Amino acid sequence: MPTSTGRDAPSSAADYLPSRGGLPALRRAAADCRGCALFEGATQTVFGSGTRTARIVLVGEQPGDQEDRSGEPFVGPAGRLLRKALAEAGIEEDDAYFTNAVKHFKFAQSAPGKRRIHKPPSLHEMTACRPWLAAELKVIDPHLVVALGATAGKALLGGSFRVNEQRGRLLPVPSWEELGHSAPADASVTSDGAHCLVATVHPSAVLRATDRQGAYGGLVSDLRMAAGALE
Repeated sequence: MPTSTGRDAPSSAADYLPSRGGLPALRRAAADCRGCALFEGATQTVFGSGTRTARIVLVGEQPGDQEDRSGEPFVGPAGRLLRKALAEAGIEEDDAYFTNAVKHFKFAQSAPGKRRIHKPPSLHEMTACRPWLAAELKVIDPHLVVALGATAGKALLGGSFRVNEQRGRLLPVPSWEELGHSAPADASVTSDGAHCLVATVHPSAVLRATDRQGAYGGLVSDLRMAAGALE
């Protein structure tokens, strides 16, 4: 249950985190999250999907239109392209957990019944939703996290993250409780990729790219780096 804040709505998903339980308990609790205003327009919370024993967690920005309607992450065109790239990179889908930095769909719509156009989440919305991502990672404790795009990278590593500068290499990550901050200056990357991060572009950026073949090749190359860290 959310903590009481008088007339003000809770400012964070932290007010809705369950005190115990694993991924099923988190999913049930997230369905009632009112930690930011995005729940008002979205159809439902779109929580992560995958196994508790996943060695790799892929983090995107937010659910899209199809994800909002189905309640599952990465089921639209970008998700299908991501799964194709994972297979090409040698990463088993059964070994992965899929989630987003923000769990509700943010969109603009000119009129009821018109197409819903994706809008990037704000810093406040990303910060308010971060406790869900931290809780997922704490339960799963994966060997490796893949940040798909700038929003995911900033949710994990803080506002200084730049996907084009940091993509395609192993990066240290802070503890799951310290997401949103850069890893300590003396943090190292272990040879087995434990608690490390690989950043790449979001698959939706590949779909929008003028040189789609080149952009797709870059995504696969980055995911191969992630696959190598899991071996």
